[in-house]
Amino acid sequence: MRYRSLVCGVFACVIFHIPAFASKIFIPMDAEGQANHLKAYGVAYAALKAGLTIDWLLNYKGGSFGIDQVESIERMCKLRGVTYEVMSDAQYGGILNQIGNPDFNGDIIKLEKAPKIAVYAPPNKEPWDDAVTLVLTYAEIPFDKVYDDEVLADALPKYDWLHLHHEDFTGQYGKFWAQFRTASWYQKDQKEAEAMAAKHGYKKVSQLQLAVAKKIRDFVAGGGFMFAMCSATDTYDIALAADGVDICAEPFDGDPMDPSAQQKLDYTKSFAFKDFTLVTNPYEYEYSNIDNTNFRKIPKAEDYFSLFTFSAKFDPVPAMLCQDHTTTIKGFMGQTTSFRKEVLKSSVLVMGDCKPANEARYIHGEYGKGTWTFYGGHDPEDYQHMVYDPPTDLSLHPNSPGYRLILNNVLFPAAKKKPRKT
Repeated sequence: MRYRSLVCGVFACVIFHIPAFASKIFIPMDAEGQANHLKAYGVAYAALKAGLTIDWLLNYKGGSFGIDQVESIERMCKLRGVTYEVMSDAQYGGILNQIGNPDFNGDIIKLEKAPKIAVYAPPNKEPWDDAVTLVLTYAEIPFDKVYDDEVLADALPKYDWLHLHHEDFTGQYGKFWAQFRTASWYQKDQKEAEAMAAKHGYKKVSQLQLAVAKKIRDFVAGGGFMFAMCSATDTYDIALAADGVDICAEPFDGDPMDPSAQQKLDYTKSFAFKDFTLVTNPYEYEYSNIDNTNFRKIPKAEDYFSLFTFSAKFDPVPAMLCQDHTTTIKGFMGQTTSFRKEVLKSSVLVMGDCKPANEARYIHGEYGKGTWTFYGGHDPEDYQHMVYDPPTDLSLHPNSPGYRLILNNVLFPAAKKKPRKT
């Protein structure tokens, strides 16, 4: 009888496709345990695309992942050089019990659906022009490029997550005029931007950019997730605050700016910043005093910023966005390097800052039903990226903590919504 019962039990497992011994693929994300942090995010994304649910183990070994053991995912880990371990159900249950302990600052977030990703970028831009497209390509996470035509045709609601390329939403062509106005690439970009504005019925590029900024605002308000870096952060907010006001000097749009532009700014329309002052000199490579680049006095060897530690059980959103194998991140510059704390709205959540420079580097907030995240700087592994610099080779930086912050944002929309604990 015992033999017959055992046979029946095994037969039942086969009929219902239930493994007799459950197991998990555990992907550690701590400093010592993971050979390629960036590729690990790509494996997690591929698992979501395959219909698997992922446990994001917040604050456990650097924000590790737990996935049901599937041969294709295990093979992918091997091919991509991602460190993993196959655990029995009992072993994995021990980890979950540890995380569930009220005294442990951790939580288990279920990732359920692969977010559909869009990158707002000009068609002629290469992946290495932008840190996000660079890391998405390296991590093998698929994305679509969208630009003005798609945005104005209301294509954004098809996506869950939108990244803003290093764009100038004020219509001042990145304020490269003083240094590069005779360069062929600058003149070509200007002609293409003017043609795009005319195509959509706008007399000025600044008017086109404002229309695009408003469509993106509506995408966020409707529940979208928006992520921006470098100049796409402050210029986006400046464009919203300057709605209906000419803030462009004559070299940019053919006529003088409104002499009362500063007084006409409406800070209630911006996401993150208030009480900022415009930089109106066309010869100055800066948009406003939001950016702290010209105020900071930090030597390169001492340039770091720190991530805040949030309660994973009570503040899961910032905890997710700050998962890393270190809380100290190398600084890196950009046209917009960082954000002066004096101009941040009170509703803004600072997730990373450099206290010696009194600047925020990594900030987050809500707008309508959606969220936005701004990350200062151009490339986390290129301290001061310059025009004509070669692309960053991410195979040399597979464990970059600065790039991990980008990929946290990519996975963020996949999280099962949890009610905020009080």
